[in-house]
Amino acid sequence: MQWQDIEQLDSWAGVNPYDVPLDKIDMSRPELYESNVHEKWFERLRKEDPVHFCADSKVGPFWSITSFQDIKTVDTNHKVFSSEGSIAIGIMGKEFNPPSFIQMDQPVHDVQRRVVSPAASPGSLAQLEGIIREKACFILDQLPVGETFDWVDKVSIEMTTYMLAILFDFPMEDRRKLTHWSDVTTSVEAVGDFSITSEEREKELMECLAYFQKLWHERAGNTEGFDFVTMLANHPDTKDMIDDPMTFLGNLMLLIVGGNDTTRNSMSGGILALNEFPEQYELLRKNPDLVTNMVSEIIRWQTPLPHMRRTATEDFELNGKTIKKGDQVIMWYASGNRDDNAIENSHQFIIDRPKARQHLSFGFGIHRCMGNRVAELQLRIMWEEIMKRFKSVEVVGDVKRLPSNFVLGITEMPVRVHPW
Repeated sequence: MQWQDIEQLDSWAGVNPYDVPLDKIDMSRPELYESNVHEKWFERLRKEDPVHFCADSKVGPFWSITSFQDIKTVDTNHKVFSSEGSIAIGIMGKEFNPPSFIQMDQPVHDVQRRVVSPAASPGSLAQLEGIIREKACFILDQLPVGETFDWVDKVSIEMTTYMLAILFDFPMEDRRKLTHWSDVTTSVEAVGDFSITSEEREKELMECLAYFQKLWHERAGNTEGFDFVTMLANHPDTKDMIDDPMTFLGNLMLLIVGGNDTTRNSMSGGILALNEFPEQYELLRKNPDLVTNMVSEIIRWQTPLPHMRRTATEDFELNGKTIKKGDQVIMWYASGNRDDNAIENSHQFIIDRPKARQHLSFGFGIHRCMGNRVAELQLRIMWEEIMKRFKSVEVVGDVKRLPSNFVLGITEMPVRVHPW
């Protein structure tokens, strides 16, 4: 196909990456992720232009950082590559974007993160394990054997929503509000999700704020709880956050999305991966002790958040290219996790992969995912309980994905479960 014809297309989902001039490649296009063809494009960039500049896109000009090592260089240099303002591509003041500690640099970032970190500490995880296992057993025991059902709705969403409710000590009867607010948070035009208008999004998130303001006032002065709201409301460094409602909302949005997207989409992505690599499913059946290692491989394979954005605070040379002060720099974790120079046979799903935790999905440096151990714990327990009950979970229909360059989301996945 000729470039002049490609230029006229609304979607590049069916386009050969090598038919597009290198300088015209635009990895912000959401249809590449919805149709699950993004890796072909990243493969070309890693080979030909691993630090790639896109001068013209709907989200403005941006750099694509596509190799494992270059991503690590950017992610760990927080003085040159700032998180201030936004961590997602293209959000530059147009969207409703309340501040949160992930969008802050030191020292404010460290102060606010430190307050909620105990919820994901080893001690907290030990307390959570029994609760998670009980809920996982309940969910799996309710699944309709012999019928086709949507794994995303019945398992992935239900499990992660329950865990979010625990972490926030949120009323269980309203727990699906958390899933809804997570989806609303990431539904922005810049990342490709046009499911709601920016006005509707702001209205929904203000309802989220009002709900949590009520919980805050109920818990202020009660220091016994270990949920996120109680910690923020009673810690000396954050007890006045209620007087800055946008910062409170921004941190709620961060914690809700952080507790939802990684686990939910990895819970679905793992099923899909084992169906695509049946020899690995057979290996798991023979050796269920591989579950812990497999969880890390699932998180690498799925890469639930395919990118994080930084903004250059000064000129910086990376891999022979000069990134200018103020430039938008996108670390494509989804690409780095398929970089054969860093991860051997990266295009294969290998459940007994050596050093499986050495992936990019949780990031590096001061912004490394605070809840990474919580996500791994949920996935490990869920898979331990799946393997006790089912010989296989079979994908039996088309999988639907989210049109987004920020969340590699699986929205529907029809399956059947086959007991031992």
